Amino acid sequence: MGVRYQRVGIAGSGRVARALALALAPRSAAPVLLWGRSLDRVHEAAATVGGAVADNGADLIASCDLIVIAVADAALAEVATGLAEALAPGTEPFICHVSGGSGAAILAPLHARGALTAAVHPAMTFTGDPTQEVERMAGARFAITAPDSEALAEARTLVSLLGGIAVEIAEDRRALYHAALSHAANHLVTLISGAAHALRAAGADEPEALLAPLVRAALENSLEHGFDALSGPLLRGDADTIRTHLDAIARDCPDLLPDYRAMALATLDELARSGKAISPDLRAILTG
Repeated sequence: MGVRYQRVGIAGSGRVARALALALAPRSAAPVLLWGRSLDRVHEAAATVGGAVADNGADLIASCDLIVIAVADAALAEVATGLAEALAPGTEPFICHVSGGSGAAILAPLHARGALTAAVHPAMTFTGDPTQEVERMAGARFAITAPDSEALAEARTLVSLLGGIAVEIAEDRRALYHAALSHAANHLVTLISGAAHALRAAGADEPEALLAPLVRAALENSLEHGFDALSGPLLRGDADTIRTHLDAIARDCPDLLPDYRAMALATLDELARSGKAISPDLRAILTG
């Protein structure tokens, strides 16, 4: 695919903004135009990705037929309102944001002025290496939400240009979608941190290295097989082992005890939902 837009504009200067600017540069007839509240950061971002700098939001919206808003969630509504005030009647740019938690409704001021609007969220982590992230966007899933079929089609096209795969999420399910991602990614970090803390208390000098093969295998198995990947004492109904775990954690790593109990009970609930018989002793041990 070659050039699609007369000019791509990016509102923002952070990691996501830089990666998207670099990814979309080949689709823009003119150099990608960046704008943000911190001119120093915008100039730095533009130099990094070979883009140009807009003097203000009005310049951005007057010059671009695609604008991607890649700002902090707390600033999204304010940026959308400001851009809407600068949008000239009769123009119909495609304007999307890349926030996970918000749908397209937050861009209503722009939609009301004639812009095509959508939420287009890449379900991946951005670490600050734009070149690598452009590569990782190829094959990544993007959650798209839009108020009408025309904007939805534009969102699908944009995702395709980035090499991604579009997944449509309804406006009223956007918060649930984001909660699911946070539950998986953020709580996984907490889970690993707690396990590493317990391993240090057990005497392991490099707990992350000890955990790595086990956790990576468990992650791959769970992504491939779902809950059928579960193994261990809860699946076996081994109440004695669970009791031993609880006693050891309470003695040597008590901060971990509430998390262990909560995750174990959640696992029992999932086992029950999948039709497995649950030993009453296990639940009593974990809630006692």
